[in-house]
Amino acid sequence: MKQRVITAVVALAFFLPVIYVGGIAIELTAALLAGIGVFELFRMKGLAVLSFEGVLSILGAVILVLPKDPWFAFLPANTDKSALFYLIVLLLLGIAVVSKNMYTIDEAGFPVLVSLYVGVGFERFLTARLVPNGLVVLIFGLFIVWATDIGAYMVGRRFGAHKLWPEISPNKTIEGALGGIVSAVVVAALYLLAFPGNDYFGHGSLIMIVLTIIFSIAGQFGDLVESAIKRHYGVKDSGNILPGHGGILDRFDSMLFVFPIMYLLGVF
Repeated sequence: MKQRVITAVVALAFFLPVIYVGGIAIELTAALLAGIGVFELFRMKGLAVLSFEGVLSILGAVILVLPKDPWFAFLPANTDKSALFYLIVLLLLGIAVVSKNMYTIDEAGFPVLVSLYVGVGFERFLTARLVPNGLVVLIFGLFIVWATDIGAYMVGRRFGAHKLWPEISPNKTIEGALGGIVSAVVVAALYLLAFPGNDYFGHGSLIMIVLTIIFSIAGQFGDLVESAIKRHYGVKDSGNILPGHGGILDRFDSMLFVFPIMYLLGVF
């Protein structure tokens, strides 16, 4: 526990100023985190990230994360980043030809899916900061994720009796999941008193409370998805870059689901 607390304090001491400053600092940080996330997934599968497909997968994720202006200003005005990402897909498929079918379309699917999962997740995280009132929006999303995690842990530890999904994550309980949702709603309500929904978000405060339930559920589902991936590959943590916490995906798995859902539902 002591190691977890120390790591969390050090990480927040770096992370919070980056969020506040925004701009190139958070853009590069999001790209770096995406690259590490791809690395962790490749390592879980037992693949070398310093391979042609590994480098392409990281490059694809970074392309998805970074905004076109200024990072891809060399592209024609009527061309978006999806054209560059699709070039990555074509190159991955082309490996089958160069390798004389030793590398198949099934194998190419893994780096493409990894790039999309990690890249779009961190791109939406970054987008939340870059919009007007972005700092308020981004912190709202982070608070929902953190409140859900803390509430689920505290309630589950104290009152947990019924397993939520033991085949995927044996320690999670239904009581903990509900506690996480309630905790997120309470935090959201307090946050919206300071930053009313009509002024800072795309919806009124009452609708934002309803949406918070969806975001909390999405965050917990994202956690379960990463647990399923780890269980499939037989690993305990996605990595060890954060002592006491595991890897980047262990800390950002919920956010990779929450921010795309927030974007989809018009919060930013």
